[in-house]
Amino acid sequence: MAIKTFREVIAEAMSEEMRRDPSVYLMGEEVAEYNGAYKASKGMLDEFGPERVIDTPIAESGFTGIAVGSTLTGCRPIVEYMTFNFSLVAIDQIINNAAKIYQMSGGQWNCPIVFRGPTASAGQLGATHSQAFESWYANTPGLKVVVPSNPYDAKGLLKSAIRDNDPVIFMESEQMYGDKMEIPEEEYLIPIGKAEVTREGTDVTIVSFGKIIKQAYMAADELAKEGISCEVIDLRTVRPLDYATIIASVKKTNRLVILEEAWPFGNVSTEITYMVQQKAFDFLDAPIKRINTKDTSAPYSPNLFQTWIPQAKEVVDAVKAVMYK
Repeated sequence: MAIKTFREVIAEAMSEEMRRDPSVYLMGEEVAEYNGAYKASKGMLDEFGPERVIDTPIAESGFTGIAVGSTLTGCRPIVEYMTFNFSLVAIDQIINNAAKIYQMSGGQWNCPIVFRGPTASAGQLGATHSQAFESWYANTPGLKVVVPSNPYDAKGLLKSAIRDNDPVIFMESEQMYGDKMEIPEEEYLIPIGKAEVTREGTDVTIVSFGKIIKQAYMAADELAKEGISCEVIDLRTVRPLDYATIIASVKKTNRLVILEEAWPFGNVSTEITYMVQQKAFDFLDAPIKRINTKDTSAPYSPNLFQTWIPQAKEVVDAVKAVMYK
């Protein structure tokens, strides 16, 4: 085992897959000469050269289209966006081409491609650089959406995403690139579509994913001091969603709180709420609570931003509410 950062394991996962499979390549803004906008491709240009680690112009629609087209010639591209906010420039290529090629070709063409980069907020970056897009892309049949919350999961999931024959949206966070964890030296894969119960509990289930799950862990620690046992589930993948793990937990704890860094209308937590009331309504001892960002664009002011983004205290209050405490 070695201690490695999130950015290091992203580079490691891509490099391992590029050594294994010569059809894999990386392209995006500043991925080569600059070693990545967040240094998540450090050293890759030196090892693989400019034909497989490709700097692009600031033209997301153009280079995304090139990457999608290259899958039809047998390539397996990884496309990095500096932020998924910029993927909106290329969303036609992602939704209308990558996600639909398999069905529209009658199964003749796969589109094995990974679109990766940071999603959601990262502090004082303003409204146009702080949006969460997980539910946007998860709404699209044909796309898989992966959102790891720690370096260990990031490496195993990214390797699985690169090997997948479907297009995968792989969402990171600028605020997690420096996170550190022990990473095995031997190769490992984590299956796409399988959530993990990261903390066992008996009183209430808390479901979350991505960097915001850290607030759930802080809340669970505080609640434990008061004798409230929280079971925490890290989704890891939001499409396909692991309903079975969530429902099994709710049947045990009889209460559910969902924490998501996204606007409250039509998101991942809404989908989970619907499915739980469909599949486990008789097991619920309290209404489901959802915690989201405020229903506005992200503010720039630090004090307003802290009010806008979910905090551990909101999770504590929600758990106490479903516990009727």
